[in-house]
Amino acid sequence: MRQETRRATLIGIGAVLLWALLALMTAASGTVPPLQLTAMSFAVAFVIALLVWIRRGQNPLKRLRQPLGVWCLGIAGLFGYHTMYFVALRNAPVVEASLIAYLWPLLIVLFSALLPGQRLKLFHVIGAVLGFAGAILIVAKHGAHFDPAFTTGYLAAMACALIWSGYSVLNRRFAHVPTDAVGGFCGVTAVGALVLHLATEQTVTPVGIEWLAILGLGLGPVGGAFFLWDVGTKHGDLRVLGAAAYLAPLLSTLVLVAAGAAVATWQVWLACLLITGGAVLASLDMLRRPPHDPADMI
Repeated sequence: MRQETRRATLIGIGAVLLWALLALMTAASGTVPPLQLTAMSFAVAFVIALLVWIRRGQNPLKRLRQPLGVWCLGIAGLFGYHTMYFVALRNAPVVEASLIAYLWPLLIVLFSALLPGQRLKLFHVIGAVLGFAGAILIVAKHGAHFDPAFTTGYLAAMACALIWSGYSVLNRRFAHVPTDAVGGFCGVTAVGALVLHLATEQTVTPVGIEWLAILGLGLGPVGGAFFLWDVGTKHGDLRVLGAAAYLAPLLSTLVLVAAGAAVATWQVWLACLLITGGAVLASLDMLRRPPHDPADMI
């Protein structure tokens, strides 16, 4: 694996690490409704991108001037995913909806085989499947019961999996587009979430530490992480990123355990073994060659 590919993959995994903080920071945001929280978090990410452009002396309007296909993919990925996620949670039990939505890392691994020059090996698939098995233990530790009455929610959750995996894989087609374009997608997502919030939710004013939690979300799991993921999906190894993505629910649970908000059970430790083992297995191509392997110079 080339050095630049390895580096981009590690940057993409950085997004997974930030997503692990999502549950803790969301809990710290208090009673702010989901769509309002999404709008505020993505607004933070957009404002930071805007300030960076201004500080560099760049014209924000020029930075936002991207091909229509880039905008369509970015908006579908960020805004489309989050919209479908909330639809899923409102129309199906959280456990079942989350399980279906967590198919996206596995789908990334499978869809990556459709890209030019990508070859899917058995250990990539096995690694992703092990990760999904670990996610099942984390999310559905008390079992899952699928009821046809919640079909709308299940379909929305499947849309989540397809949208995010499709966005992540198709993003490779726009590898030439600078990553800071994600700032524009964050801005549109913030506006879209605000519109939906005003139409469906009651506005809640954050207080005290809740403001810091929202700022943290915009800097990390619901903002900054998407810039890191952009680098990873455009230039990294999608097969490794897909399998490593299952570290997010595991690390999220471990963070909650460390914070005293959850209890470590045998399911957690088995999930740790499955997800970590799966991620390592899927990363064999990245791990088995030394950094200065001659192949990196090709």
